[in-house]
Amino acid sequence: MELHGKIAVVTGAARRLGRAIATGLADAGADVAVHYHRSARAADETVQAVRRAGGRSEAFQADLADPADIERLFEAIAQTFSHVDVLVNSAATYNRTPIDSLTAAQWDAELAVNARAPALCIRYALPLMPDGGAIVNITDIAAERTWPGFPAYCASKAALAALTGSSAKALAGRKICVNAVAPGAILWQDDCTEQQKQNVLKQVPLPRAGTPEDIAAAVVFLVRNDYITGQTLRVDGGWCMR
Repeated sequence: MELHGKIAVVTGAARRLGRAIATGLADAGADVAVHYHRSARAADETVQAVRRAGGRSEAFQADLADPADIERLFEAIAQTFSHVDVLVNSAATYNRTPIDSLTAAQWDAELAVNARAPALCIRYALPLMPDGGAIVNITDIAAERTWPGFPAYCASKAALAALTGSSAKALAGRKICVNAVAPGAILWQDDCTEQQKQNVLKQVPLPRAGTPEDIAAAVVFLVRNDYITGQTLRVDGGWCMR
């Protein structure tokens, strides 16, 4: 897909990975609908970055844990941009939920944003994609390389990986490619110590942590290619190599 003039929706685009993806798509020529939940000021900064890159951009607020809010989000996007060519499901929650103290509320909250919301975003984006397009879900290597202390998060990303494959099969006939990008050591928890970071990076063959821009480049690559679908591209420095 040639991205010049195309319309991309990026969820969770106010900060971090989402912002890098939004600006990466803008640098490639796309206009970007910037979704955010609470970070209105940061979302506006992303909008301005997209505009500086030459693209049209507007910010749209929605709580992705609320299915009705997701429907309203795409109604608002349709009023502004009329259609959608690219959807990137980047928004996520990441919370420690040890299995010996896990609550139903914690489980439901993690799955609601990380798995159910992307499914509903796809569902409501589809009527706006009559001519085909591309969907990229941001999963995680935690979908296959699980971590203790984060069972709800790992399960939610595994569900998103399964959604990617199922949707790719379902939508191929509509000329919609559905893929995933699985980041490795890109972002760190705020309370992560330098020693903990080094312990992780010792497991990564390439001698550095990744950057949000590495993820953005992978998203742009997948969106541009019209003959890749149902795939998960690990951007992990070789961490999951067998």
